[in-house]
Amino acid sequence: MHDANKWFFTGPPGTVQQQHRTSQKEQALGPKEKLIADIMGSSIQLEHLFADDRSDPLFSSHLTMSQLKIMLLLSRHGTLAGGELARLLGVGAAALSGMVDRLVVQDLITRTEDVNDRRVRRIGLTKAGTEVIEGIITAGVAKQRELLSRLSAEELTIVAQAMELLVREAGSRAAEEAAADEDHSGR
Repeated sequence: MHDANKWFFTGPPGTVQQQHRTSQKEQALGPKEKLIADIMGSSIQLEHLFADDRSDPLFSSHLTMSQLKIMLLLSRHGTLAGGELARLLGVGAAALSGMVDRLVVQDLITRTEDVNDRRVRRIGLTKAGTEVIEGIITAGVAKQRELLSRLSAEELTIVAQAMELLVREAGSRAAEEAAADEDHSGR
């Protein structure tokens, strides 16, 4: 296992410098593990370089952490019953109700009656809520596109192939986790 504190970022604002501490254990890593560590380090560097662009829509949204969690869950799962949303958040129905009320007032989510069970309230994103979450999720895309446009066609091919591999494995892992969750809930 890699030392979680091996990557440090220092330097004047607007710059990122990478310093790597190499322990004896890390020196003994195989080639695959070293490549993974290098890729992770580069990924962290990119995240730091893009952090300002990506944080703008988040900070300008004025959402509390709980409100952001609600909106992200709704973005991911679609419209949910109030009880299901409360379960996903790990809060009670009363606590959820107050959070939902504030988001409804801001026209970011809706609360409607379930067509099959009038006792159930369905909670979903409004168009404005979807735009806020999409803005947060896709923040920094313009800067990333500009960066990619600086690469040659050959370099872009390599990046595209690498991204396809990562998306494939992430999708495969998500499917495996969903199947495992389904197995556990069915018992």
